[in-house]
Amino acid sequence: MMKPTVDMLFSRIRQARYCVAFTGAGISTLSGLPDFRGERGLYAGEPAFSRTAYGEKLFDIAAFEEDPAFFYRNAGAFIYPADEKIPSAVHRSLAEMEAQGLIKAVITQNFDSLHQKAGSRRVIELHGSPRTHYCLRCSGIRMGYEEAAALVKAGDMPRCPHCNRALKPAITFFGEGLPLEARREAEAEAQQADVMLILGTSLSVYPAADLPRTTLRNGGQLIIINNQETPLDANAALRFEDLETVFNR
Repeated sequence: MMKPTVDMLFSRIRQARYCVAFTGAGISTLSGLPDFRGERGLYAGEPAFSRTAYGEKLFDIAAFEEDPAFFYRNAGAFIYPADEKIPSAVHRSLAEMEAQGLIKAVITQNFDSLHQKAGSRRVIELHGSPRTHYCLRCSGIRMGYEEAAALVKAGDMPRCPHCNRALKPAITFFGEGLPLEARREAEAEAQQADVMLILGTSLSVYPAADLPRTTLRNGGQLIIINNQETPLDANAALRFEDLETVFNR
């Protein structure tokens, strides 16, 4: 089988009727943010036997309600320097391709807003966003990202002015459903896509990882670029490992 080339990749994108991108944390490592399951990922500091339990606790809604300080101590360095990071070549390339009409939408599992910073307009945030923090008990309590980030960086937590409980970022934790509107939009894009460009995701977090299967069921093709194996590698029309090699050209 002939090894795929970058020219083949961009030719396939140009020829697509409806190409959508599906992105994960791997593309933001190029901007200095850790991923989750990579060698230097967010879970890598834990012993191998406990990484899964650590990760599940870190983003588990029941664990957050019991001990929100654990989340802010350990996830703070991952989520709250996002305002200081700049988009990578991958983010910029996707924004440029959208401007040229080659990419119709970006479906992302990330909540770092780097796609929007790069200029992408049609961004579907499957796992929510920390741009808003809210109280799980008191309705109507909201705090923006900048104010919350300043508190976290100072070693504190954003708190509700009414009940003093820690505010939760509006990102999807284990035990919570995906934002309904984002899920509907993403499903619609996956159904329309004749090419889905999958970038920097291990396709191991569900239900988001079902979206490429929706494209396959509807006769579309997958192009996967990820430095780790994915469950759908055998179904990919093109498969690459190195994001930097593909997009820094």
